[in-house]
Amino acid sequence: MFSSLLIANRGEIARRIIRTASRLGIRTVAVYSAADATALFVAEADAAIAIGPAPAQESYLVPDKLLAAAHASGAEAIHPGYGFLAENAAFAEAVLAAGLGWVGPRPASIRAMGLKDAAKALMMKAGVPTTPGYLGEDQADTLLAAEAERVGYPLLIKAVAGGGGKGMRRVDRPEDFAAALASCRREAQAAFGDDRVLLEIYVSSPRHIEVQVFGDSHGNVVHLFERDCSLQRRHQKVIEEAPAPGMSDEVRAALCAAAVKAARAVDYEGAGTVEFIADASSGLRADKIWFMEMNTRLQVEHPVTEAVTGQDLVEWQLRVAAGEPLPLRQEQITLSGHAIEARLYAENPDTGFLPSTGRLEHFHLPSQSVRIDSAVQQGDEVTGFYDPMIAKLIAHAPRRAAAAQRLAEACAGVQIWPVKTNAAFLARTLRHEAFLNAALDTGFIETHLPALLGDAEPGEKVLQAAARARLAAHHTPLGLLGFRLNAAPRVELRLQCGGHRHNIALHPPLPPSSLPTANYGDETVVFDAGRAFAFGEVTADDTGQDTAMSDGAVHAPMPGHILSVAVAAGDTVQRGAPLLVMEAMKMEMTLNAPCDGIVDELNASPGARVAEGVLLLHLKSGA
Repeated sequence: MFSSLLIANRGEIARRIIRTASRLGIRTVAVYSAADATALFVAEADAAIAIGPAPAQESYLVPDKLLAAAHASGAEAIHPGYGFLAENAAFAEAVLAAGLGWVGPRPASIRAMGLKDAAKALMMKAGVPTTPGYLGEDQADTLLAAEAERVGYPLLIKAVAGGGGKGMRRVDRPEDFAAALASCRREAQAAFGDDRVLLEIYVSSPRHIEVQVFGDSHGNVVHLFERDCSLQRRHQKVIEEAPAPGMSDEVRAALCAAAVKAARAVDYEGAGTVEFIADASSGLRADKIWFMEMNTRLQVEHPVTEAVTGQDLVEWQLRVAAGEPLPLRQEQITLSGHAIEARLYAENPDTGFLPSTGRLEHFHLPSQSVRIDSAVQQGDEVTGFYDPMIAKLIAHAPRRAAAAQRLAEACAGVQIWPVKTNAAFLARTLRHEAFLNAALDTGFIETHLPALLGDAEPGEKVLQAAARARLAAHHTPLGLLGFRLNAAPRVELRLQCGGHRHNIALHPPLPPSSLPTANYGDETVVFDAGRAFAFGEVTADDTGQDTAMSDGAVHAPMPGHILSVAVAAGDTVQRGAPLLVMEAMKMEMTLNAPCDGIVDELNASPGARVAEGVLLLHLKSGA
């Protein structure tokens, strides 16, 4: 076993690796960017080395800086975590060439599975069923368009070097193909430095099912059963679970055998995940499940596998990387109960899931009955430089329904402010009838979105809690209208929340509210079912009109940079027309015209960085 380990990653996964390494008596070394200098993972490591500015391209994605940190700290091995350089074969080779241990698969295996087209060709040769599509080297736009016609619509365009849902587009009509191809290539080039793509048929009722595999240097390969990751948004996993609902023992055996066959085809060592797409239109059948790709690293969702098998997958990684055989034989690995994981993102579901940044003034995650893998703590800053996931919540129970209930209660108990999160969205998803009935596919969230979002406006219970908290904080009735003769006493407060005004009547005596509240400066925050509602007083010069309306102004909905601008000053546009494209937290977003009008102010240009809320352009009426 190694005596010291450098973790070439950050946030939640760095903390996860530190926990296991410390338990095994391994000295841990963290690396950090300027944005992470005060992060939890830095404080928890035995040593920490600064590696550069906040942008990942200048810190976590620079191999030379990571290798220099390993040598300077005396680390014997490097664990890449997931993301960043975890699936970079050249980096793995550089680590081994430097005489360090590499906690991951052999570079040749990473390379073999790193390009989706080559990996699918290899799987076809190995007898693993693959999704029909186009895998050719010719990347000419005209040829790809012709191949798309042959494959048929709808179809998927996928980056050859892609992963994590990036560089992937669904195309429903031939006339949309060219624009989707250009967008996919641009995103793939930015994320992976490779803009090549492949085409696949789009399965109408797809479920995303993956198998956890492990290999060692002694020729052993095992599986640790499957996970269902069908609940996705924009091809990014949101909720994962193990085992897959509705899977028979017969189908499970066939699926896991195919995954082991895939791993053996590339002489796999370490942790890996073989991902499949299943046509669930008639239930889960072995002949309707196809290989999609292999992730040659530990997955974000590995905790659900740990929960149902009782194994520490990071410990397995470390032991295998040190040359030890796998801890267990296949027949010794068993399933126990059901586990579900929810990814807590710093994003606002009410504005199309735009990333949310800022200081975590209030941060509380319920820890009873669930496992929490968190990246942050109260007082930390959520920036736009990295992935917006700030924590994972995992529930394990004997049965799926109990695990879902436990996890829903935990998500509903999340209290975070002023950064927005998807906690309420997660809780509603876990309680949705279709989810509880396991009526799942990758379109689940899109299909049920209105019900999953719920009402963004505060209900009467929240309004009452806000009013009570304001009275308690100021020790005197605000907006008091007075007590009335021959009538029950009444206190009325006028408060504002999210641009809307509320007149709230209270009737003393006032029992304490069941909802948690907090006061920050002039604002009172009420937490309810995963949401946070901030209330302030209505100002004296208020006009009585709600401010939550569009007047032709287009503001930056998130901090980021401008990729392209489709209009110029003086242009006439129609409502819904694309105006510009922004990028933040590895995500592109097109901003459309909120109304018909003429561009009379334009403050955006390609390449410019903008802060959240900045006025990008303004449309005036053309009448």
